[in-house]
Amino acid sequence: MKRIIPVILSFIFLVSSIVYVADLQAPLDDAKPTEDEEYIKPNEELRGVWVTYMTLDTENEKDKEAAFKSRIESVIEDMKSSNLNTMIVQVRPFSDALYKSRYYPWSHILTGTQGKDPGFDPLEYITDTAHENDIKVHAWINPYRISTANTPSELSDNNPYVKDNDIGVEVNGALYMNPASDKAIELITKGAAEIAENYDVDGIQFDDYFYPPDCGDFDSEDYAEYCKSTDTPLSLEDFRKDNVNKLISSVYKAVHKAGKNIMFGVSPQGNLSNNDKLYADVKKWCEEKGYIDYICPQVYFSLDNPALTYEDGLRDWLELKPHDDLSMYVGLPAYKAGTDADSGTWLDNSDILRTEIEILREKGADGFMLYSYDSFHNEDNAEEIQNVMNYLTATPTQ
Repeated sequence: MKRIIPVILSFIFLVSSIVYVADLQAPLDDAKPTEDEEYIKPNEELRGVWVTYMTLDTENEKDKEAAFKSRIESVIEDMKSSNLNTMIVQVRPFSDALYKSRYYPWSHILTGTQGKDPGFDPLEYITDTAHENDIKVHAWINPYRISTANTPSELSDNNPYVKDNDIGVEVNGALYMNPASDKAIELITKGAAEIAENYDVDGIQFDDYFYPPDCGDFDSEDYAEYCKSTDTPLSLEDFRKDNVNKLISSVYKAVHKAGKNIMFGVSPQGNLSNNDKLYADVKKWCEEKGYIDYICPQVYFSLDNPALTYEDGLRDWLELKPHDDLSMYVGLPAYKAGTDADSGTWLDNSDILRTEIEILREKGADGFMLYSYDSFHNEDNAEEIQNVMNYLTATPTQ
């Protein structure tokens, strides 16, 4: 019997791997959405807050399910009292999932072990509870990251990289999906599509991580193969941008194919030019249809930041020529309030965030997102946050 059990387990793992590969290799349906599924741009001001995986990490709690649900309930209560209407929840931080997935293992933050079933569906609980309280939910995805140097401490057997390490690369001690890999694009796309199809989310968001910073020449073989396939190859820089564009376009189509009027957006770096270093062609996504429904640049600067002021950074984005259906949101750094960031200019007064919201409203932006929820209970910035909440309560909509 002891010799039979390992054989059975190996067979089960082999079958699951075959099923996974078959799922991944099934062609994507890139047909355009039907008329009933056409996207309708919202007209309500978005007043959001990012909820990170660290906020929801319950691996060290005794009753993990109860602790997770309690944290979600606390977030929602704080949002209601502050007149916020959208939570952006990090549901796929490390090529793992806070929901039941065909493609990604359960996240380690739920149980302490990647791949272990927590016994409940966190994303289902999030959407149900939020909608009962008139709060919208955007599922926040880090598309490429598999692991950092130490997180997660161990990848599960059903992690997509463990099953097929051709889709990933190691850069500076961390693992990432290879942006040049067609299989990686398929995987990320199908992972986003299953959220749109299976969960009552209002939006899906990618954060600002695209090509790894200082990535060197890890994709030199991919680029060489590409150059052999065409008589007029793109430069390496444009090749990398094109790979990211393929992913963004693919996810956009898949999300809208699911219908339900789900928004797909990206929250890139706030300094417009810095996105070039990550090969994120944000200008193209904003100005041409078929990539994103909203952009939320992380304009994480104080009003007097000597490197780049908030108004200068915001102006660069507002001067783009967005397509008709694009919503322009602004990411604001609640975590910087009351700190010595930006050469100490966040210490000038306690009304900086409130003023920044006033400015983006005056400039015609469609809303804002605060990073992050943890800042709401930080003693260092308590006065600044309270001023923001008082302002939002007094001015519920633009």
